[in-house]
Amino acid sequence: MSSEKKTEEFYNKLRSQLYETTSWPSEYLYKFIVPTEQSKISQIEDLFNNLGAVITTKESNKGTYTSVSVNVDMKDPDAVITKYKEVAEKVEGVISL
Repeated sequence: MSSEKKTEEFYNKLRSQLYETTSWPSEYLYKFIVPTEQSKISQIEDLFNNLGAVITTKESNKGTYTSVSVNVDMKDPDAVITKYKEVAEKVEGVISL
């Protein structure tokens, strides 16, 4: 199975779970891990700019990676998934949790 097909299946499952477990619009917590480079952290911050997001960061013990948490109001599961895809496309080396 291609990785693109697995990715789409993952997002379809996530969309279903979000519709079943949450009333929308709702607050959503994104969690990303990126190599500790200010440019990558800034890229994520820029993608959530103008959405009223609360963004916190925490460096790993060795300082190699930084966890970026983004708490933001989203209108529906499709908006949540669109943001995940946008971050994955624009921020090299990001891991979405």
